[in-house]
Amino acid sequence: MTGLPPLPGGEALGEAMAAALPGMPDPAGAEFTTRLEHDLAKAFSTRDAVAVSSGTTALHAALSAIGIGPGDEVLLPALTVVMTASPVVLLGATLVFVDSDPDTHDLDYADAAAKVTARTKAIVPVHLWGRMGDPARLRSFAAERGLTIVEDAAQAMGTSRAGIKAGTVGAAGCFSLKDGKILWSGEGGFILADGSRLSAAARAFRSHWLQPPPGGRPQERSSLNGRLAEPLAALAQANLRRFPALLEHRRAQTAHLIRALEGIRGITPLEPAADETWNHYAPLLRVSLTNPRLFAERLAQQGVPNSTGSFRLVPCDTRPMFTSPDRTPCRGAAQILDRTLALVLTERDSEAALDRYAAVIAREAAAWSA
Repeated sequence: MTGLPPLPGGEALGEAMAAALPGMPDPAGAEFTTRLEHDLAKAFSTRDAVAVSSGTTALHAALSAIGIGPGDEVLLPALTVVMTASPVVLLGATLVFVDSDPDTHDLDYADAAAKVTARTKAIVPVHLWGRMGDPARLRSFAAERGLTIVEDAAQAMGTSRAGIKAGTVGAAGCFSLKDGKILWSGEGGFILADGSRLSAAARAFRSHWLQPPPGGRPQERSSLNGRLAEPLAALAQANLRRFPALLEHRRAQTAHLIRALEGIRGITPLEPAADETWNHYAPLLRVSLTNPRLFAERLAQQGVPNSTGSFRLVPCDTRPMFTSPDRTPCRGAAQILDRTLALVLTERDSEAALDRYAAVIAREAAAWSA
């Protein structure tokens, strides 16, 4: 028996996928994708929604749609994963990594300002672990410098700050539907686009530019296949109907685990900003024990999945493909990752599983002397 709020049954998920099968094979099929896009726009904003094959493809398509290409520079926090950075490189643009404030986890705007040049065209804030930075400050910074904002909101579905929903701060918001996200379809993603021109360009990009934006010619530009498969679109649409319950469930899971860890040596919950409505994507804890990254790795070995211990998350500017001898490391990002324990949850984690995680963390923290 669990004290977590119940989730709607999953029977409708299989039924939704099965409903898409009779229309296959159909190379031009998009019935369920179109329905999903309509429902996503209605659920998350008044913007156009463009469904794609992954969160990475969402960023790739959105950055292409705003015109990013060779010779351009894009500001990107080092506090992110390679999936955010790769689309910039694939478009031939230059990555400029920006540090983050260790106290707020928001962008270090002094560092960002120092790195803007005449070639800087866009900034990509990343709402890691579902947390948002200050949208007013971001908008002001971008507007003063003529930069376009494209958000990586892959983990932030359901988060808002100062009444502004994640994914609606700038020109485009990019989301992932990968397994483990609160709203999932196995693989997939979508863009919330500000304006029909941008969404038309993103749709053209996801399908080899076969259907160009108004005024264009088919295949006049090189792009890729980033379409969302119809059965996955049907699955995402069925899960979207469950999204309020899925969001409530994740918030309850995180709250339960944080309560269970109260008073644990060297472990302190990280609270959201006062004006932030956080989706509680991952329970976030500040670790003040010695060698906190090693502690996270120990927890992963003991069956407690977390960002740094299980997935070896490090600042993106330290990845081998992005390092440069003339670049100063983003030390604030490194400090945040080294001392933050971000636990990885799915809707399948029961109250008993959460209590087991808490017991392991308490036991290991009490014995920790590394």
